[in-house]
Amino acid sequence: ADIISTVEFNYSGDLLATGDKGGRVVIFQREQENKARPHSRGEYNVYSTFQSHEPEFDYLKSLEIEEKINKIRWLPQQNAAHFLLSTNDKTIKLWKISERDKRAEGYNLKDEDGRLRDPFRITALRVPILKPMDLMVEASPRRIFANAHTYHINSISVNSDHETYLSADDLRINLWHLEITDRSFNIVDIKPANMEELTEVITAAEFHPHHCNVFVYSSSKGTIRLCDMRSAALCDRHAK
Repeated sequence: ADIISTVEFNYSGDLLATGDKGGRVVIFQREQENKARPHSRGEYNVYSTFQSHEPEFDYLKSLEIEEKINKIRWLPQQNAAHFLLSTNDKTIKLWKISERDKRAEGYNLKDEDGRLRDPFRITALRVPILKPMDLMVEASPRRIFANAHTYHINSISVNSDHETYLSADDLRINLWHLEITDRSFNIVDIKPANMEELTEVITAAEFHPHHCNVFVYSSSKGTIRLCDMRSAALCDRHAK
């Protein structure tokens, strides 16, 4: 379960996420440079650990879906929180990683012990105050993208428009919007009408780092195809 299956730096290189066969994601944070310890420059310490995926069972196909993390992708940072996508064979999840070092005290409806106060005994409204606390890193699931892949997911890639991403399995590539979990668009489909005629499978897919309409995917034949989503809704015919 502790065998690492994927690793991914965030855009700044300050955070390193690893996924393992047990469905866990461990995030490491780079230590700040210390003149007294010049050798600590490349040192990473554990920042957060959470269970991303659990083992499941597909009752229609009588197949076990293992919890192993296949890919992790960071989203560009927009605020103090960090967001990442993680996927196993079937389900993609969007996670929010945030820090908390303050807590609110002085609620109107609760006393200092946390018990509910009698509303009729409250004679004045108090503004809660923030008090410092030990740093706590929270990982919370924000979106779950499921039921869109028949075959095992091998790749996910975040688009440069910061709104969409793609996911690829052996025969299809889907385009998702980060805010919409129940619908995706099929942009590549190499599944033949007769599966006996199958000669290749998709091995990886990746968006262009700057042009949001361009992506590439590779196949088991050793070919790499460049696709432009402006040319057709279904990119079965590659541009290059």
